Amino acid sequence: MIELGCNRFVVDGELVELESLRTTPAGVSRIVLKIRNVSTQQEAGMPRRVQCDIPALAFGAAAKQASLLQVGKRVKAEGFLAQRSLRIEQLVMHIDNITLE
Repeated sequence: MIELGCNRFVVDGELVELESLRTTPAGVSRIVLKIRNVSTQQEAGMPRRVQCDIPALAFGAAAKQASLLQVGKRVKAEGFLAQRSLRIEQLVMHIDNITLE
């Protein structure tokens, strides 16, 4: 049985890295990118300025969509978070929709 839980992630920011579109051995389009978010968030009732670079992957139609974007543009990405691999615990965003802001 597959367990479905809440794991949705939405972020906007500047597209700071965009590799070229590739194809997996299974024939699925794949692209690697990075989004920089700079924002003010509320923490403990106080405003806090935050900045983070978010590593991300996109597959299939979302990869083709991302490949049309340009570094330096503002984007909004939607997807979920997952470990990079079974052995590497670093979180990576898996994008299923990305658009210009």
